[in-house]
Amino acid sequence: MTFSIGVVGAGQFGSQFAHLFKLHPGVSAVYAIDELPERATAAQERWGLDGVMGSFEELLTSDVDAVAIFTQRWTHGPLVERALRAGKHVYSAVPMAISEEEIERIIEAVRETKLVYAMGETSYYNPATVFARQQHAAGKFGRIFYTEGDYVHDMDLGFYEAYQYSGGERWKETASYPPMLYPTHAIGGVLGAVPGHAVSVSCIGVKDQRGDGVFDKDVSMFANDFSNATALFEMNDGGAMRTNEMRRVGYPSHIRESRFRFFGTDASFEQLATTTVWQDKSTVEDVSQQVETKPTMSLDDPSLADVAPELRDAFISGLAPVHDQSRLPQEFLGAPNGHEGSHQFLVDDFVTAVNNRSLPPVNAWVAARFTLPGIVAHESALRGGERLPIHDFGDAPVE
Repeated sequence: MTFSIGVVGAGQFGSQFAHLFKLHPGVSAVYAIDELPERATAAQERWGLDGVMGSFEELLTSDVDAVAIFTQRWTHGPLVERALRAGKHVYSAVPMAISEEEIERIIEAVRETKLVYAMGETSYYNPATVFARQQHAAGKFGRIFYTEGDYVHDMDLGFYEAYQYSGGERWKETASYPPMLYPTHAIGGVLGAVPGHAVSVSCIGVKDQRGDGVFDKDVSMFANDFSNATALFEMNDGGAMRTNEMRRVGYPSHIRESRFRFFGTDASFEQLATTTVWQDKSTVEDVSQQVETKPTMSLDDPSLADVAPELRDAFISGLAPVHDQSRLPQEFLGAPNGHEGSHQFLVDDFVTAVNNRSLPPVNAWVAARFTLPGIVAHESALRGGERLPIHDFGDAPVE
């Protein structure tokens, strides 16, 4: 079986994923849609796509089978729901949504339509998460009682350019997007290895002091002045998870922007920018080589021409030794990848789920567990760290 797909948002990320969808043998046709028509046309010409459409509405009324959404991060929830209700399978960039109500509506739409929804959370295939998932499945941690997931991406290392690219002249209004409303690169890497869910949170937000008009409440469309935030979550099994979301930080984000730690009763795993170790009660083993990816292309490759130089590291990673390359289609060999080798796996997950009518790994119920804790954490920060409960939508239904 094959299906057709329309990629909504043909910018720096969307066009790269359009290319991977086009390469996948399970996809019959790929169309580009963007509010700026020239971006859609450029993507079509560069990657040999099958056409462009003039609007999201045109896509929803067409006979295209699926939609991939790469629009501004706070717009995903309503667009996903509309696409599902229009009878389209949906792949969505992160985050799933920015409110509990939006999340609930997506889950209900998936439940009622029985269509495929997948959230493209890159940390699910982060090599550190893959390694920890394998060790946990083998029982080597013992009981995991404490975890950490950090997304440490400094504004100076690509985010200014990204928001200017997507936000136009009024980009500062959106560049203040609250860090905890983009939590999945941290939380997803933990819960992608150790399934569970958060039941409560206390979060501290750090107010920005740069004074450049970003994270300024008087400018921000989100009335947000937190540039960094730290949350401590209580987990459903009695353990704890800490998450850092940092946008002003002296750290080499371009080397490793997501990093993780897992502490169990028998063994633990810790990661820094360039070092990763596995340790038990007697030894420490450097496993850095197992989780390192090898670039698939140079930073000046022509296929990255529309990607800001400060963001190109996110698009050139190949696979790490812990990745199962054998499950990927041969057409992906040598193709662009990104975010520590995750892009190709995420595309293959969605294509496989649509063609088999099965649940993808990061389905709506899993995506909710990756997303909602951050939404509640931001509310906690606004309340001075008040501990707040986190609703859980349960496990995905048995197929």
